[in-house]
Amino acid sequence: MGKRILLLGAPGAGKGTQSKRLAETYGVEHVTTGDALRANKDMETEYGTPRSFMEKGELVPDAVVNEIVEAALADADGYVLDGYPRNLSQAEYLTEITDLDAVIYLKVAESELVERLTGRRVCDDCGTNFHVKFNQPEEEGVCDDCGGELVQRDDDTEETVRERLSVFEENTEPVIEHYRDEGVLVEVDGEQTPDEVFEDIRSVVDDA
Repeated sequence: MGKRILLLGAPGAGKGTQSKRLAETYGVEHVTTGDALRANKDMETEYGTPRSFMEKGELVPDAVVNEIVEAALADADGYVLDGYPRNLSQAEYLTEITDLDAVIYLKVAESELVERLTGRRVCDDCGTNFHVKFNQPEEEGVCDDCGGELVQRDDDTEETVRERLSVFEENTEPVIEHYRDEGVLVEVDGEQTPDEVFEDIRSVVDDA
């Protein structure tokens, strides 16, 4: 059985980047809530399909998300879970359906998260990500990959970013405390370079 890793962290903490590297390094699935929902839009649950909520722009209820994630984990020989659980009830459900080898929290100060997220620029054509400070394109405002225009997404403005971080704190901080109380949470300094963060995560996983 492959490693079963849960990666927690606020928007902008680097979960997506680190999860992909972990999945490649350990040969396990990278399971994100968004991907799992998109891949199973028409999965029937007693509450309806994810599509029925997504097409109305509504949040998919916990009970539906739980079933989708359970199905994704059942098919995986090891995984990195990224973006779930988002609240305490999802964390309790996760405990019922699987055993985790490592629970890792990428800790990053709010001021750093705001700088990372508001500085992000996305290619309007191909979707490649850049950053005004950390990952600049060769030519300002132009995508290195396809020459498309780089734009700031609506959800990367400072007002929206601070609101997203506030929602994270309200919903997901209790999840972090839950795992901390259980004695299984390992904090990693997410403000290091991506390579340093990855090496710290690897040492946690290898010891698990």
